[in-house]
Amino acid sequence: MRIMHLLNHTYRLNGHVHAAVDLACEQRRLGHEVCIASGGGDFDELLASNHVATRIVNHERKPLTVLRSVATLKHHVNEWKPDVIHAHMMTSAVFAYPVCKLSGIPLVTTVHNEFEKSAILMGLGTRVIAVSESVSRSMQQRGISAKKLHVVLNGTIGTARFANRQAAPADLAHPSILFVGGLHPRKGVVDLIQAFKTVHATYPAARLFIVGGGPMGEEYRELARQTGCGDAITFVGSLEDPYPYMLAADIFVLPSLADPAPLVISEAREARCAIIGTKVDGIPQLLEFGEAGILVPPSAPEMLAAALADLLADPATLREWQEKSQIRIDNLTIERVALETTTVYRSAMAKPKFIGATRQAV
Repeated sequence: MRIMHLLNHTYRLNGHVHAAVDLACEQRRLGHEVCIASGGGDFDELLASNHVATRIVNHERKPLTVLRSVATLKHHVNEWKPDVIHAHMMTSAVFAYPVCKLSGIPLVTTVHNEFEKSAILMGLGTRVIAVSESVSRSMQQRGISAKKLHVVLNGTIGTARFANRQAAPADLAHPSILFVGGLHPRKGVVDLIQAFKTVHATYPAARLFIVGGGPMGEEYRELARQTGCGDAITFVGSLEDPYPYMLAADIFVLPSLADPAPLVISEAREARCAIIGTKVDGIPQLLEFGEAGILVPPSAPEMLAAALADLLADPATLREWQEKSQIRIDNLTIERVALETTTVYRSAMAKPKFIGATRQAV
């Protein structure tokens, strides 16, 4: 099968880019011909080393640029001749829709950021992939037909991005609590800092490591200084690969207020962390609905503090949840993601036929 992925760019530190690059490289490994058309970026070298073709399509949202970009995409499609186009963001879906209609090629879209109002545009696809069951339900409530929707849960284990990474754990003080994500309100970092302040009073040896960057970075640093335990909170900054921190951490916490299917949960489970996540969007599904990690309500720092205290109080309980992180972990492989996505492609490519007055799909 010839597959063309379309996304805004291929720069690091962006979840939908990581997911698309992972999928493209795995599809190529499985024997498909694969191309990524985007604005280009950090991952182009990795794509080339995995024999994934690249084409440039400017995704700037300016009227004249949009017209030129649609024409450029049509040129790439005529030249590369994909069997299916897979758009990963709203701008990509809008660019791809007229090209697919003109070329008679099915369009598959993936809803990565369901919380954005413009995510409804992903309904332009012949088939729409939701990255978790929660995202599928939300998109149905917003008017996308259940017949179009297919759930393909995110997974990262075995991806080409991690083929050559260093497996040595970082040097962290223990007990260590780790957060990895963007420093903006949706990730719930304020709740984590407040919860840590509570548990640190009882467990002064505990340390919190916050990996990531974002617009609220300085505000969160000031909040940490005001807790009275700021010396126990380390802001690491953005890392190309936070996995060494995950390998070293005792507890991984994701206190998000909204998160469709965060890739970091898959990575933290692979690293055998005890995991605490919020009961929002795709996090429960990624944690086997509480079997592979502890679930707490969002925006409830007192309940997050209680869950942390339970793990810090008893080494046996901590080890138990570290082992539980491995429950059905094979479900988080990139190979499973690629195989399920190919099934969606074949559904989108199926030609309709007429039997009597009834329209059916082959």
